[in-house]
Amino acid sequence: MHPVSHEVIEKIVEASAYAPSWKNTQTARYIIIEETALKDRIAREAVMGFEWNTGIILGAPVLVVLASVPGKSGYEKDGAYSTSKKDKWEMFDAGIAAQTFQLAAHECGIGSVVMGIFDEVKVKELLCLDDTPNVSALIAIGHPAIQPTAPARKPVQELLQYR
Repeated sequence: MHPVSHEVIEKIVEASAYAPSWKNTQTARYIIIEETALKDRIAREAVMGFEWNTGIILGAPVLVVLASVPGKSGYEKDGAYSTSKKDKWEMFDAGIAAQTFQLAAHECGIGSVVMGIFDEVKVKELLCLDDTPNVSALIAIGHPAIQPTAPARKPVQELLQYR
C-alpha cells in the first residue's frame, strides 16, 4: 500500500471546503485515519458484517471519516427548521461534501470508495468521539492499483424531462 501524502490530503480537503452547504454552514469535517491498527479495528468491528467494506478498508492506506456538525444544516439561527425537509439537510450537505472530496481526490490521482454501511456508534467509540459530530460516511482512499471501467449508466433520455 502506497501512502497518500499529507500534502495531497490537505489539497483534497482544501478543494472540498468549497462544497456548497446549507447557508454556507460548512459543517463537513474530515477525520483522517492512517494508523493501521485503528483502521483495521474499524474495518473488522464497525462495518456491521458487510465484508465488502471490510476488504475495501483493509486494502486502503487511508480511511476518511466524514463527520458533520449537527444542528446547523436546515435550521435558522434561532434553532427552528427552515423547510419541511427539517434536519435532512445535514445528510444532503454531507453527500455534497463526499462527492466534492471524491472529485478532488480523483483530480489528484487518488482513488476513493464511499461507504454508508457502518455502525456510527462503534466508529465514534473507536475514535473516542463525543456526541458532537455525526458520522456521515466512510471514504477509503489510496493510489489505484487498477483503472476500473465505469459501471453502465442509464441513458440520458431515461433521466431527463423537459416541460
